[in-house]
Amino acid sequence: MHPIDAETAAEARAVVKEADRKHVFHSWSAQELIDPLAVAGAEGSYFWDYEGNRYLDFSSALVYTNIGYQHPKVVAAIQEQAGRLCTLAPGFAVDVRSEAARLIAERTPGDLDKVFFTNGGAEAVENAVRMARLHTGRHKVLSAYRSYHGATSTAINLTGDPRRFGNDSATAGVVHFWGPFAYRSPFWSASEGEECERALRHLEDTIAFEGPASIAAVVLETVGGAPGVLVHPEGYLAGVRELCDRHGIVFVLDEVMVGFGRTGTWFAAEHWGVTPDLLCFAKGVNSGYVPLGGVAISGAIAETFARRPYPGGLTYSGHVLACAAAVATINVMEEEDIVGQSARTGAELLGPGLRALAERHPSVGEVRGLGTFWALELVRDRDTREPLVPYNAAGSDNAPMAEFAAACRKGGLWPLTAGNRIHLAPPCNIAPLDVARGLEILDAALSLADAHTAA
Repeated sequence: MHPIDAETAAEARAVVKEADRKHVFHSWSAQELIDPLAVAGAEGSYFWDYEGNRYLDFSSALVYTNIGYQHPKVVAAIQEQAGRLCTLAPGFAVDVRSEAARLIAERTPGDLDKVFFTNGGAEAVENAVRMARLHTGRHKVLSAYRSYHGATSTAINLTGDPRRFGNDSATAGVVHFWGPFAYRSPFWSASEGEECERALRHLEDTIAFEGPASIAAVVLETVGGAPGVLVHPEGYLAGVRELCDRHGIVFVLDEVMVGFGRTGTWFAAEHWGVTPDLLCFAKGVNSGYVPLGGVAISGAIAETFARRPYPGGLTYSGHVLACAAAVATINVMEEEDIVGQSARTGAELLGPGLRALAERHPSVGEVRGLGTFWALELVRDRDTREPLVPYNAAGSDNAPMAEFAAACRKGGLWPLTAGNRIHLAPPCNIAPLDVARGLEILDAALSLADAHTAA
């Protein structure tokens, strides 16, 4: 952080804010009701405003700065590539594009050895669904109610959370089903094992009643991100894999949020030893330094398009600067054992620290997560599990969560809240002292949530 005098800082902030207000149209927002923080810079696990207030980022931007902000080796690689070749059309073979694809394919499970590059996660999901439909000759796609897959046309129809409501055309051939979530079980289950069994039976029934021969794909987040860091029970993903194999359905895993170290493995599918037919990625592939996403493709689906043109493409597919950033990011993650650090941080620091907070605060109903990807489910009553705020709360109904988030920010922690939850996704290489500081700020902020409980 480079200090500047207060007057200069105030002027700079005012210029940024004025231009933002006049010309920037922000996503998911009523434009006149928001007041975005003007950010002056960022490094590592922190960013800061023009007044010099530093925020420990427990959101990793939008869960993508897996190696933190401004990693010098990745910045240098982008600068070097820009000096050599900034961009080239996707139809050419380019060294960094080929190398990025190779490094990704080496880390994906099974035979996912071909990579179709996109600009982000939603485009990856769009193209995965298109591939599945063309490969099978079927149209329907199944996805979970508790899910988020992006905001483009097909992806937002696949999404189950409330962001779908204002966009759902009901014409995308999507059928939603209930995935497992033992804490708020739609199946009245009494255990994780029972939840897994009943959720699989429900999916099997859904497939049967929709007609297996009409279903192209089942699309699942390997760990449910936006809906609450939902870690599937043991056996569930393997069961979905078996159902897909039985009926010739393409199994698509959305690892946009959880790929590249977020859960303590290169890809979250490794936790359960499951290989999908198509795997969507983005975000952590290059820590978001230059937009990049993609689909890792199995041999069988790649063969479908060996002599049949794939009817899809993007102007910036495999953008040279983005691929250079991906190569540098993956190499840094290997050299610095960032995937291993994410696993250790979860097992030794975040997991135990969050469970200790739950013991002290009656507003914490459940703690769940892996690696550097966790959530606290906040409730009014632990016995009834009544959420701290209602589903899809807005305005005064959301006041308890708004108070809690404001307290986090006042303490110097930038939170990621969704519904009645706080999601904790710091950089995968966050320092132990910063984890401790974040937990201390959370401890203080949770007292405001406690005030709304029945305890």
